[in-house]
Amino acid sequence: MTRSGRPSDVAIVGIGSTEQGELPGRFSEEIAAEAFDLAIGDAGLAKSEVDGLVTCSRNGTGLDTAVGQLLGLNPRYSATLDYGTCNFSIHLAAMVISAGLASTVALTYGTNVRSSRFRFGLVPDRYLLQSTHGFHHMAGPAALALKRHQYLYGTTEEQFAHIALNQRANAAKNPQAIFRQPLSMDDYLSSPYLVEPLRRLDVTMSSDGGVAIVMTSRERAAQLAQRPVYLLGMAETTALRQFDITDHLMRPWLKDVADRVYSHAGLAPNDIDVLFIQDPTAVWVLQMLEWFGFCPVGEAGPFLAEGHTRLDGSIPVNTNGGQLSESYMWGWLHVVELVRQLRGAAGQRQVSGAEVGMYCSTMAFQKGAASIFGVEP
Repeated sequence: MTRSGRPSDVAIVGIGSTEQGELPGRFSEEIAAEAFDLAIGDAGLAKSEVDGLVTCSRNGTGLDTAVGQLLGLNPRYSATLDYGTCNFSIHLAAMVISAGLASTVALTYGTNVRSSRFRFGLVPDRYLLQSTHGFHHMAGPAALALKRHQYLYGTTEEQFAHIALNQRANAAKNPQAIFRQPLSMDDYLSSPYLVEPLRRLDVTMSSDGGVAIVMTSRERAAQLAQRPVYLLGMAETTALRQFDITDHLMRPWLKDVADRVYSHAGLAPNDIDVLFIQDPTAVWVLQMLEWFGFCPVGEAGPFLAEGHTRLDGSIPVNTNGGQLSESYMWGWLHVVELVRQLRGAAGQRQVSGAEVGMYCSTMAFQKGAASIFGVEP
């Protein structure tokens, strides 16, 4: 592999994404099935060659049984994750392939949360503690986390603004992105707060759409048309105690994910050419830049303002526009863009010489995960 990265036995060989935005009159399983067809077409595979299926559920929709029936599949292995965010789904598929339970696994996610007017503000029982304090949406604790960062490190609104501004600039070069209109610093600073100091532009907008990824073994990948993108390292951790953890709003447990994913891959932050951070709120970008070692803890504000995360910066972040400007999609489109970057197929957004990429994601304040990918020269 490139640099000192360890060889991998699992690779992504196909990607597919549907139209994003609002897809009225369509079920989530139907959208997931469309993405599946696009991904296996990209891989040059027949449906009959897929013997594993991993889906991602949203309140009982997107189940592997329903998607499998729509596709006419009887795979050797199938499962549905309650919260996939692609990283968790990728890790499951990698383990399935490594264990020999299936040889070629399709991961697919479809959602119609926008057209069906799904209400993200409805808080399930497991968030009762937060809801009794008025936090009926992730924007509440995320705003507290930003305020905490500002208090501890002097982070300014202008510094933080560069996350939304950078991702909008990237989205302007992405024909699939929903939000492509220019966004200036003045536009940002004059926009309304959602939960002060978090602005509406710092939080994702829900959207319909579908994404699918095909993973297979190294041996099978070598026989296919697309350049394989190998999984070099993966790591997860949980923070199930949540607010029992000291300074939990800052999510310090993310450093454990970072340490283990770099160790697993045999790489370090300066080996990463392009970085993708799941960003339902821009606060996650601020925190993960620090915990994953791209800048010291407390210095993400100046790091952003200096332009390091731009396309021409030292570590380009969310070159697709991210969830803030491309589409919500629980971060699945981040991996699609990562694959395009490592294939050298990202068009105007292409990072020159990109050979190693990383995707970091979380399940809010409960779990964290990361994956590092690379291509052979």
